[in-house]
Amino acid sequence: MKIERYSVLLCILITSIISKAQNSEPDNLKWSSLQGFEYEIYAAVNIGGSAPIPVPAEIRHIDGYNPNLNLQIGTTVTKWFTPSRRWGVAIGLRFEEKGMKTRATVKNYGMEIAMDGSSVSGNWTGKVRTVYHSKQIAFPVTANFRINKRWKVNFGPYVALALNNDFNGEVHDGYLREGGPTGNKVTFEGDAYATYDFSNDIRLFQWGLQAGGSWLALNHLVINANLTWGLNDIFNSSFNTVTFNLYPIYLNFGFGYVF
Repeated sequence: MKIERYSVLLCILITSIISKAQNSEPDNLKWSSLQGFEYEIYAAVNIGGSAPIPVPAEIRHIDGYNPNLNLQIGTTVTKWFTPSRRWGVAIGLRFEEKGMKTRATVKNYGMEIAMDGSSVSGNWTGKVRTVYHSKQIAFPVTANFRINKRWKVNFGPYVALALNNDFNGEVHDGYLREGGPTGNKVTFEGDAYATYDFSNDIRLFQWGLQAGGSWLALNHLVINANLTWGLNDIFNSSFNTVTFNLYPIYLNFGFGYVF
């Protein structure tokens, strides 16, 4: 599949960088370091989800949440502007997954469900299960400040291109008012349920801000933590079934190799 090819290519790129750093071009790396350049490859796990800010009245209760295992691999190049390497700017490239599974109790929640071979839209009251998963390539540009020899912090924007999106789920134990809050009532009780799929309505381009820090544990090993906060809705602007915005908010933890 296309997604797997992208991830394999990125892994090959990172492996190539490591190989050159350790074997073939020590003089070039030494020269780069003298010019104030620093290179890092890293891996991390994303924990978070896509959330409305603030929580709308339609969502009455969060019944369950599963962050899933969302992996991230990438590389960063930092240019330090002072001999002490106190201030710098970094550009990066990363392949990452973002996703979650949630269960909620809602009232008058905008919904379009598949039923009897066709779709029916309206306002749903009852239980909702949602699965969201996205594979993306992201490009962060951050300002870096080194607090001391071991600690540094970063802050800046990122842009991301989605390679694959899934947003689907099911509704049960409730009823749908067709067309609006006062429409015809369609009830689902017991084992009855209906499915929905908004995957084609997820936007391909996302952007936001990230902030975080790194701790130099050993000569080349760093421990990283970053918060990324999306500033645009994950849905296309033309999509109006869900009546509130969902913003991707993720905290990632991982480690990197600096050379």
